[in-house]
Amino acid sequence: MLRIHFTGDDLVRTTLAAEPDALWEVSISMHRLQRRDTGVIFGPWRAQVLPRTPRSVRLLSPLAPAKGYCPDFLTPARGASRAAQIDALRSTGRQTVRADLDEFRRQNPRLRLPPWCTQLADGDARTLSRLADAADSYFDACLAPYWDRVRAHVHRDRARRVALLAHGGWEALFRTLHPSARWSYPVLELDYPVDREMRLDGRGLVLQPSFFCRYNVTTLVDPRLPPVLVHPIDHDPGWADPARPASRTRPLAALLGTTRAQLLHAVADGAATTQQLARRIHTTPANGSRHLTALREASLIHSQRHRNTVLHTLTPLGTALLNGRQPPLPA
Repeated sequence: MLRIHFTGDDLVRTTLAAEPDALWEVSISMHRLQRRDTGVIFGPWRAQVLPRTPRSVRLLSPLAPAKGYCPDFLTPARGASRAAQIDALRSTGRQTVRADLDEFRRQNPRLRLPPWCTQLADGDARTLSRLADAADSYFDACLAPYWDRVRAHVHRDRARRVALLAHGGWEALFRTLHPSARWSYPVLELDYPVDREMRLDGRGLVLQPSFFCRYNVTTLVDPRLPPVLVHPIDHDPGWADPARPASRTRPLAALLGTTRAQLLHAVADGAATTQQLARRIHTTPANGSRHLTALREASLIHSQRHRNTVLHTLTPLGTALLNGRQPPLPA
């Protein structure tokens, strides 16, 4: 559980990032790449970028594992341009690098860092420069071709949250930030891999939408760094292939009906509540609930109660149907 403690000053200073953060997307998309995600949302992107992933990514992958802590120093200069971030990464101080690598070993005890990390911890500028170059090359090869689409999704998410803030205040924004979010002033609670108390102490909080963040929120470990909360956003299935003709999605609507087909695509974006799914496809919660029941009875989605709400996810059969693959045989 992550508990973020606000004061009145913190609410005044809390902001919504206007753009995706290049180096957060580098680190988080590396998780996606190493998890071998073949799902509806990121599977097509992964298949497209794997053949052109630069060899230098081998420097990044040990520090951005499929699961677990990623060193804070890999995401510096938040809000700056990518060039400024790469320069900041290249000039990270030795004490910061060493402390973050120690934290990596503590949080990922089953993972072994490669020998060159010893040079990194000792302040070897050449090794750190190679790491910065690897992040830059990875962005150019695997993220830059999609960056306009990434930015468009982030801008859409921000516009929706600005509207929520305007009409319902911080309570409305915080409660819809993530399916696990619980807001009771002055504390925002969210599901998190470990128990952690995050005290803003008047510094405010940057809410940073992330395109490649899928299920859980994430943040920096070092409490001395400017507070940031990185959170997932909604995706359009097929975003990695925008030229895909609409006719390829029509058979699903013909089979299930338009509303159920839209809901199935919306569920593919990750665990979500009935209200969130209804909002995504512009229908009422009551209508969405009725169609979700039909999808659940057809074994296309799975619904599980989570505290005081119900979260919906795709089943293997639903995933196969969206991907146009042969459905899995029953055991």
